Amino acid sequence: MSFKIVLDSCGEMTEEMKRDPRFASAALVLEVGGESIVDDETFNQSEFLRKVAACPECPKSSCPSPEQYMKEFDCDAEHIYAVTLSAELSGSYNSAQLGRNLLLETKPDKQIYVFNSRSASVGETLIAKKIQECEEAGMDFRQVIDTVEQYIAGQNTYFVLENLDTLRKNGRLSLVKAFVASALKIKPVMGATPEGTICQLDQARGINKALVKMVDFIVKEVKDSGKKTLGISHCNCPERAELVRDAILEKISVADCIVLDTAGVSSMYANDGGVIVVI
Repeated sequence: MSFKIVLDSCGEMTEEMKRDPRFASAALVLEVGGESIVDDETFNQSEFLRKVAACPECPKSSCPSPEQYMKEFDCDAEHIYAVTLSAELSGSYNSAQLGRNLLLETKPDKQIYVFNSRSASVGETLIAKKIQECEEAGMDFRQVIDTVEQYIAGQNTYFVLENLDTLRKNGRLSLVKAFVASALKIKPVMGATPEGTICQLDQARGINKALVKMVDFIVKEVKDSGKKTLGISHCNCPERAELVRDAILEKISVADCIVLDTAGVSSMYANDGGVIVVI
């Protein structure tokens, strides 16, 4: 069966995905200081981070329109899937559902399913790879949906931020707490709940200690790691991401591992120096 997978642009595309016509990206739009930046192949991470650092206001994002999703869904593929960042963090999931419903009004026989990743960034990438694996194994549409939903339920997301400015600017950290954390070099170890909301797991003084704690959480919580793909995305810190990868692989075995630089939306959330791990 032919298939198509549409990721919103919070999900990083591997080089193989970018070359594969069965994959497509639905771009979010980032707003910094009144300027709109499309999160597509033209995105310039270093320029974006410079603008975010210089702007006193929190950067924002707007999700792809239902019409944009509908256009991507209107294709010759027999099975069509979308993967969006957590519905608890963005309207992208609802927008994709609306796009699906709009297309089904005129083409009711289309088989389209929208996955709420309950994650972000490389978490979406791994879900897209799982869909591809299921399709290439010859599963029918319902089997793919059930298998991938089960996979999402078993995913765990973790991240450590070097820079707390975005959390402070969007109100997730009070000014006092952000100042104290910065002054004492305290770095939060964050994760995602099963519903896809952000939670703080721990904290440490200094980025390296925080990364060690994150690795410890991963090693403790992961089940059947030898059957899973380890996904790591980083915002402008490849050496740090590689250190995290090596620290994890010293303690557990995995089926595969991918390391990617963050695209636009993930760069906005992670900020300069952030590392995201999904397994």
